Amino acid sequence: MPTYDYECSACGHKFEEFQSISAELLTKCPKCKKKKLVRLFGAGAAVMFKGSGFYTTDYRSESYKSAAASDKSSASSSESSSSSSEAKPAPKAESKPAKTESAPKSSGKKGDK
Repeated sequence: MPTYDYECSACGHKFEEFQSISAELLTKCPKCKKKKLVRLFGAGAAVMFKGSGFYTTDYRSESYKSAAASDKSSASSSESSSSSSEAKPAPKAESKPAKTESAPKSSGKKGDK
């Protein structure tokens, strides 16, 4: 069940209410008792999962965990041997020729000679 944020437009009281999705909107302010309550838009209108235990990898079998550990150890040993045996040279940066400016062209107006 999600938590919704409410605000009273009469007295400005703000609070959160834990309600089911199908529950009707609250209209009466618990502080001033006026029917000026408005539900606010925001993150409170969604279901929020907090804490650990919501990952698919949390419930993996022991055989999967042991196979993953062996794959990880074999991959790390092969990376260290291949990186030490052959070093690749860094690529050279290409230099671009400097752009030269051409002489300004005449505008073609009379008297520009």
